[in-house]
Amino acid sequence: MNKYLLTMFLAASAASSSFAQANISPAAAQTKPIYVLGAKLHIGNGKVIDNGYLMIEKGKITGVGDATLVKLNFSNGEVIQANDKHVYPGFIAPITNLGLAEFEAVKATLDFSEIGTLNPHIRAIVAYNTDSKVPATLRSNGILMAQVTPQGGVVAGSSSVVQLDAWNWEDAAIKTDDAMHLTWPVTPKPRQGFGGRGPQVSQELLKERTQKSLEELDQLFAEAKAYTETTPVVTNARLAAMRNLFNGRQKLFITADGEKDIIAAVNFAKKYGITPVLVGAEEASLVVDFLKQNNIAVVVRQPHALPNSIDDDVNKPYKNAAILANAGIIVVVSIDGYWQQRNLPFMAGTVAAWGLNPEQALQTITLNTAKVLGIEQRAGSLEQGKDATFFISSGDALDMKSNHVERAFIQGRDINLDNLHKQLDKKFSAKYSTAE
Repeated sequence: MNKYLLTMFLAASAASSSFAQANISPAAAQTKPIYVLGAKLHIGNGKVIDNGYLMIEKGKITGVGDATLVKLNFSNGEVIQANDKHVYPGFIAPITNLGLAEFEAVKATLDFSEIGTLNPHIRAIVAYNTDSKVPATLRSNGILMAQVTPQGGVVAGSSSVVQLDAWNWEDAAIKTDDAMHLTWPVTPKPRQGFGGRGPQVSQELLKERTQKSLEELDQLFAEAKAYTETTPVVTNARLAAMRNLFNGRQKLFITADGEKDIIAAVNFAKKYGITPVLVGAEEASLVVDFLKQNNIAVVVRQPHALPNSIDDDVNKPYKNAAILANAGIIVVVSIDGYWQQRNLPFMAGTVAAWGLNPEQALQTITLNTAKVLGIEQRAGSLEQGKDATFFISSGDALDMKSNHVERAFIQGRDINLDNLHKQLDKKFSAKYSTAE
């Protein structure tokens, strides 16, 4: 057996071993009304009801309020007594390759990036794997929805919003092609080859490459805008995929960190009549007034990080969300990759300790995220008429030590909270307790 075949055999064996566990079927549709009583309701819009009630029917929230002020008829439904517990709207994970990657060491399971730099026609939703074992680990921490996002190049393609309990991507989709994702071209710092040896790329050449990328990007948008204003005889898939950017049905997410890059990226989008959402924006605090004037929302990266500049306050990543939110900017908190998405609530907990109150921090992964993704009419808060996507926790869901999700519902469906992590914990806990 040659090395290639051996590698594939081992990879397949590892995949088979993993897939043999945590085979959890999606929950069945809601069949009768559900009443959640006595819990502390965190509405998601900044409000809290200490002794609340929640009524769910046919997958929708049909009632919410103070349990001490109403008399409810429970004769035809299920009653969940949740005294001394917390109820939250389902958390939403933005900008993640969840479901597009399974084993980092097995290339065949990685499907989040395409060859080339300008790929507006790529759609992440068609590659979303509902059989992935990762989403179940997120549900156990209250993350019930995600924005599945392609990566790579300058224009990576379109993301879609999914709920995390489905048979296939069609069932999972909440909003398809919600946003196009663009990484603003920047000039990297010059560096030498490995170990400081080898030829050094000149700064002038790097600037030329960046300028060329910007010109190609501008040309793509100009051609796409002209394409949408005509009735083409022949369909151009790349340009047709950008049509909804210009009519407002799709958002443009631009990753840019530096002060000058942020301004340039926003002005670029404005040139084409688009109000973008900024991603990363590490120096956004330097251009707060500019962002407010242009009504720009910001998706900040995970607070548990070090600043890029040695001159910055070491706690700056912790403070960024509060600085922007307290200035009146809509802020969303994100976390890198798919492997640690389950820790998203604790990123919000961190910003709660660095300038935001707990309910404001909660909004950064619930209603604010829903607004940025364009799904606020059906998700992001516990309000009448919205999807019944929520969970019950015995502790503070933003606190790593006390969070314990006991039950979770997606569109009124009582989902299974088992996952591979729990199964392995149970397996090896039993092994070592027996050994003792």
